[in-house]
Amino acid sequence: MKASRSICLIVTLLLVAGGLSLSSCGGETQEGGTSIGDVDTFREALEADGFTVQEGKLETFDVIAMYGAGLVPSCYGNNAQAPYMCYKLPKAPGQTTNNTISDSPIKPENAGLWADSRLRPDEAIVFIGKTPPECSYFSYCSYIAVRYFPEEGQSRRVFGSLGDSLNNMTISTEGTPGGEDGDVFEKYTVIICTADRGIDQRVRDSLASAGYSEDIVNTDVIPSGMVKMGLDAEDDTFTLLHRLAFFADEQAGEDYMNSSQGTVLRLTPNDDTQLDPFGVPETRVRGTGDTSELDLMGALEELRQAILAEYSDLQATELETNVWLLQGYNAIQTGTDALGDNNDTVYLRTDQFTLGDNPQEFLIVYGVNHTESGRYSYNNFSIYGADIMNGIAGRENATLAGSAVEYLPDNPAAEFLYVCKVARDAGGDPAVVEVPTGPVAYGIPLDKQIFLGYRIYLEKETKTGPFWFELLYDRAIKFDPR
Repeated sequence: MKASRSICLIVTLLLVAGGLSLSSCGGETQEGGTSIGDVDTFREALEADGFTVQEGKLETFDVIAMYGAGLVPSCYGNNAQAPYMCYKLPKAPGQTTNNTISDSPIKPENAGLWADSRLRPDEAIVFIGKTPPECSYFSYCSYIAVRYFPEEGQSRRVFGSLGDSLNNMTISTEGTPGGEDGDVFEKYTVIICTADRGIDQRVRDSLASAGYSEDIVNTDVIPSGMVKMGLDAEDDTFTLLHRLAFFADEQAGEDYMNSSQGTVLRLTPNDDTQLDPFGVPETRVRGTGDTSELDLMGALEELRQAILAEYSDLQATELETNVWLLQGYNAIQTGTDALGDNNDTVYLRTDQFTLGDNPQEFLIVYGVNHTESGRYSYNNFSIYGADIMNGIAGRENATLAGSAVEYLPDNPAAEFLYVCKVARDAGGDPAVVEVPTGPVAYGIPLDKQIFLGYRIYLEKETKTGPFWFELLYDRAIKFDPR
């Protein structure tokens, strides 16, 4: 078998060198003409081109469990309803400096793998595998995780995105070749993450020699001018996240999340490479100029009045909503923490408050159910402990649909609005979001500050996040006994 792959490799390399067309070798040709190559042949081609090839994983990153084990300083403002996966990589050849985050203390099989990694400027990380089962949204994106600040003499988390994600509306797969429209779920794709054009091309050449179609290959660019690459303690660390939200088939989604996905390779050239670094890539532009959602402001005010009237025997405190996070480029410039931002969404948040266990103390969350317009992929809210940024519960657009009609039975705009109660004890009512007190990061103690975070994901026309000022901000009212 190995000998046949070697013969195949030699033949295909000769074909490429001669400018002839290349069909799949050891792989399979898909409907539409795309071909899925052979991973072993790809490895051999890389090694023949002078790369050291090491294997990593794409696996679930359970930040709540990681915090409970003392492995991370916070939960990074995790989306309570949308899980995360990340690349877990070995160190580079010859690297002596440790990276900062590994889940090996709670997953011993991951000893030697890191959720953040220092990278040489001539390295690449490659993922080959299938996209997730049908869901409301998925994406792949790279980040600066931790940066050293010499003026402070310390490293701090920045966790800022390095550009647009490859999302379910933009990624090239066997079902969406070249990023065209099509069926994007459970389809083969290849993602190259690198800071160097020359390395990117060498990897693409090896993929072609192993039978992979060019039109399923994507490059996730690390913009060299914005980062500090290298293997020393004062160099940046990088993280690559895979986001997912709301599977159509919950069991299929659970199966996907509970297994390692595809093949993840860390590629390090053995020779001195003449660098040809990528610049900062263009990003997709937010906003369409469509401000029609703002026409719902009157209906939203009517809903507010109806909520206040419903609970007029209680003391009402209206929480202010503002923009929570800007894009990663802002965090990278200012040295602030972007908490693993994503250009595909808008992040809003409320003031902080405490929530006791008195039955007359609760929260009413309300606003525009943004996805009902058909413009966006999904929207939701999550409840956070302010001190460790742990998202522990929430609701999304599908379960919020129609919830405002009882407050505004005669207003046709009610179908575009929502209302949701949040309390310590739901009293068995599935429509109420319950806020547990623990244990550890799985809840929020009674004496700890809380806030709400809102997300509106992926405007379909622009294939990126909405523009803040084309939205009506979600709202919340805290009720207490008089």
